[in-house]
Amino acid sequence: MTNRRRFLGGLAAGGLAASGLGVGAKFPFLSTASAAASSPSGMQKEVQKNIIAIGGAGLNWKRDRLLLTRYAFSLSGKKNPRVCLLPTATGDSLRTIVNYYEAVNNLICRPEHLRIYSPHVTDFADYLLSFDVIYVGGGNTLNMLAIWREQGIVDILREAWEKGIVLLGSSAGSICWFEQGSTDSRPGRLTAMKCMGFLEGSNCPHYSSERARRSTYHRMIKDGRLKNGLAADDGCGLHYQETKLHKVISSRPRAMAYSVKKESDYIVETPLQPEYLGDKKSLQTAYIDS
Repeated sequence: MTNRRRFLGGLAAGGLAASGLGVGAKFPFLSTASAAASSPSGMQKEVQKNIIAIGGAGLNWKRDRLLLTRYAFSLSGKKNPRVCLLPTATGDSLRTIVNYYEAVNNLICRPEHLRIYSPHVTDFADYLLSFDVIYVGGGNTLNMLAIWREQGIVDILREAWEKGIVLLGSSAGSICWFEQGSTDSRPGRLTAMKCMGFLEGSNCPHYSSERARRSTYHRMIKDGRLKNGLAADDGCGLHYQETKLHKVISSRPRAMAYSVKKESDYIVETPLQPEYLGDKKSLQTAYIDS
């Protein structure tokens, strides 16, 4: 508890560096001078572009055991990857940052975070491009992208992607990678919004867990406000390699993804069966119970 109090106090004062916690503490924070291990001299590794778009609850340790996050970290090819959280969508909230460290502390990684509102670095690009994985947290996608565009973060993330840094996120951290998304960022109702456009089409998170997500997504595609796209339940991830869907994965036995498209005057929803990353017995039990 002592370390946790010091950590929280340090964040409130202006960052983990102020908390006095070292690399071996519960919430490790490495300096920007730290670098990922490089490839052996003379050997060039082929760059593989990966994005994992999670429908929701990506950092839920108790329910999901971080199965989707583990999967994403493994794509870095590093045994102990450097991971950076971008908590912009919640206004860099302290609670988001603490939840992140408490979750990824269960994995083998070197976690850090970057607050855009009060950064501890002088160069966003140098800092973000030094990581193996970048995790985008949930929250208000509209506000997040507005700030990112003004601060040059969109261009930096595209460079990170092209460099082979694994990009992932949940909710706002899912729809942001697509051309368009269905969002609750505006008051009162779900609306369509323009996103970063790394991936084609539209995206809808929380597809089965939040009321009106499915029906509104169908309606927005049918009337042309959104392009055809993919929707995902909480606990379901869409793994893109380059710009193509490579695999659908899940951390919950019943979590699903869906292709949703307009054909003539109708909406066609096609289930995409994911690869369940958990205990196969849990998968069998879930379907027996249903």
